[in-house]
Amino acid sequence: MSEIAQTDEAYVAHAYARFPVEIVSGKGALALSADGRTYIDMGAGIGVNAFGYADPVWCQAVSDQLGTVQHTSNLYFTEPCAMLAKALCDRTGAGKVFFGNSGAEANECAIKVARKYASDKWNAAHPEGGQAPSTIITLENSFHGRTLTTLAATGQDHFHELFKPLTPGFMHIPANDIAALEAACDLPDTCAVMIECVQGEGGVNVLSEEFVACASQFTRERDMVLIIDEVQTGNGRTGDLYAYMGYGIEPDVITTAKGLGAGLPIGACLMWSKVEDVIQPGDHGSTFGGNPVCCAGALSVIERLTDEFLADVRAKSAHIRERLEGAEGIEGISGAGLMIGISTVKPAADVVKTCIDGGVLCLTAKNKVRLLPPLNIPDEVLDQALDVILEACK
Repeated sequence: MSEIAQTDEAYVAHAYARFPVEIVSGKGALALSADGRTYIDMGAGIGVNAFGYADPVWCQAVSDQLGTVQHTSNLYFTEPCAMLAKALCDRTGAGKVFFGNSGAEANECAIKVARKYASDKWNAAHPEGGQAPSTIITLENSFHGRTLTTLAATGQDHFHELFKPLTPGFMHIPANDIAALEAACDLPDTCAVMIECVQGEGGVNVLSEEFVACASQFTRERDMVLIIDEVQTGNGRTGDLYAYMGYGIEPDVITTAKGLGAGLPIGACLMWSKVEDVIQPGDHGSTFGGNPVCCAGALSVIERLTDEFLADVRAKSAHIRERLEGAEGIEGISGAGLMIGISTVKPAADVVKTCIDGGVLCLTAKNKVRLLPPLNIPDEVLDQALDVILEACK
């Protein structure tokens, strides 16, 4: 064990089962470890490093802002915050954006928006008082964060076991079960539906077009809020700017983080016209939300996610599938864009370990090997990584 690993073991909370790799520097899709080995990083910080390590455009945007104003409170205006919000609204059709620091915080904001929208409606219609609808429907195998409330929203029991009682007000139904979705939406206490179009931590599971269309229809007909969690799927990861765009729907709220910051902590809750004015002064806040350095970096990311760039993401995805599908030791491929799940004959953890030995860093999701490489990974580097993955799966 290296000196840094020993220090980490002694002083950092044991929240992570770390691999025996100490990354000291990187460039693009390549990471250099303390022992001098070079790895192809097919995880990109769990989908965060959209353009890999030390991307020069992103670094310049961040460093330029760092030398002017690194932080000020949300009592004042800053250009990066305003311009990033405008860019996100222009690209999506949303009306307003709230900035936080993570995907979990973005989802907390979305939950508050949905419940306040229902409360505002109820209070307007029931001046005598009473309890507004507050239950939010989420899916089994979903993952929405690690705060107590977003854990409650997460549809995976093993995340709940040690932290009860969780925040009440969530119901989990099977993914792609339209009858269960409609029945849940018909319950009088339901105020919103919250889904990931591709479940990341839940196993890289893609929701059907029919199910997502019904979620849009049912919530619209009942004037409920449709929330799309784009924390992992967003910012070009699935080959669309945001995954919901591939389904031809318009949500009421989307949440995003990870690749938006490309290495700095930022989360965003985008709100469409129905709910864009739900949050008023005093309803919500974040000390670091809208930080000008994080926003400057994120703006540089959004500006580079052009139609041409996204078409290249889809082409890389097709190439990965072409090389992996039907190969020895591989039972199936799931996902979209550069968010790929590989069902393997061998245990996924064993495949990932073998890949590390071969110089490739991969992830797992449930019983699958998960790939989330930088969106601009060079084709030749991608093929080198796939060679190692294919060999590890045999």
